[in-house]
Amino acid sequence: MKKIEAIIRKSKFSAVKDALHKVGVNFFSYWDVTGLGNEKEGHVYRGVSFSTSDIQRRHIAIVVNDDFEDIAIDAIINSAATGEVGDGKIFVSDIKDSYRIRTGEKGGDTLN
Repeated sequence: MKKIEAIIRKSKFSAVKDALHKVGVNFFSYWDVTGLGNEKEGHVYRGVSFSTSDIQRRHIAIVVNDDFEDIAIDAIINSAATGEVGDGKIFVSDIKDSYRIRTGEKGGDTLN
């Protein structure tokens, strides 16, 4: 099993959510986060200077079976990309095991 964590633009969350649902990812966790990026220069909008390095983002966490990793990642990339700096990052880590609390069931079947 793999844990896929994506940090994306908040404005792209609906598109990412829809793309994940279309490929069969029906459960994931998400929360709002703020972070600092690599961009050092600020921007000016209507006379107000602001930094784009600390814009609000959305953090998504998904656990999938190994054979579903590429499908979920492709869905996120294709729906979250704008081609601009700050589109986000995806991190993948191994999950040793999972358990369904209600039944005590163990393993990859708990993800369905």
